[in-house]
Amino acid sequence: MLTLRLPPSIEKRLEKLARRTGRTKTYYVREAILTHLADLEDLYLAESTLERIRSGEEQTIPLKDVMTRHGLEG
Repeated sequence: MLTLRLPPSIEKRLEKLARRTGRTKTYYVREAILTHLADLEDLYLAESTLERIRSGEEQTIPLKDVMTRHGLEG
């Protein structure tokens, strides 16, 4: 279970949207979270990978080498 406090202006916008569409506020909050959760997870993964690269824990491969390895060099 999650309790969420929103600024009054956002709460009013959410109420208005729910009223106009016949859906619940919970529906729209859930949709917003699901839509953006994957983006946030990707961002966290990218940031942690970048940190490992910068610290030397993880190596990169130049694009040219990848293209050659897979026979995609033109």
